[in-house]
Amino acid sequence: MPNRILIIDDDRELCTLLKKCVSKETIDADICHSGIEGLDALSNSNYQLVVLDVMMPGIDGFDTLEKIRQTSRVPVMMLTSKTENSDKVRGLRSGADDYLTKPFEVEEFNARVVSLIRRYTTLNSVKVEDKIKVLSFQGLSIELDTCIVIANGQQLQLPAKEFDVLRYLAENQGKVLTKQQIYEKVWQEQYAYDDANLMGYISRLRKKIESDPNNPTYIQTVKGMGYRFNREV
Repeated sequence: MPNRILIIDDDRELCTLLKKCVSKETIDADICHSGIEGLDALSNSNYQLVVLDVMMPGIDGFDTLEKIRQTSRVPVMMLTSKTENSDKVRGLRSGADDYLTKPFEVEEFNARVVSLIRRYTTLNSVKVEDKIKVLSFQGLSIELDTCIVIANGQQLQLPAKEFDVLRYLAENQGKVLTKQQIYEKVWQEQYAYDDANLMGYISRLRKKIESDPNNPTYIQTVKGMGYRFNREV
């Protein structure tokens, strides 16, 4: 059965083009032209990815994303015609897994779609009989197979890339990892010196797993170098 994505964008011509593009990768696509319509479709069908435009009438992409994250951890790639880093960071902090700035090449769009779907389906293909592997720390546990994180007694379902960042840091506890190392491991592509992207993920993770995000216990910043998962926890 082919993978299936949901495209939410009020640009009808672009939606038709994107649907045609992903069909070349044997990916089906449903199209919605508003946030409300998209949320309704998402509640009634299973998708491996949501492609979400930022600027839409009614509820915009940011508000739509926040509602998606209340019930689902499906990967979300945001499309934006804005180039300000603040808009990109806002999307990432709200739970987006990736973003593309319009205009973009359809080849890059397809590559990102395939990458996000592959990561998501891989993380969700665990057999029931498989033994759950857990990374345990003080006040924090990370189930590697189920992608469940328990922090301070609360169970979290992190978006795929947030989980990948946390897992990579935790599996290398005590080691200083550069931004380039983290980016290339998680995104599986050459580092493009897009610090805002990674910083957005780190900021969101801290808000979810840290008792005091401004004085983090787990994910520590090593100035001028990168990040380190605290060896003392």
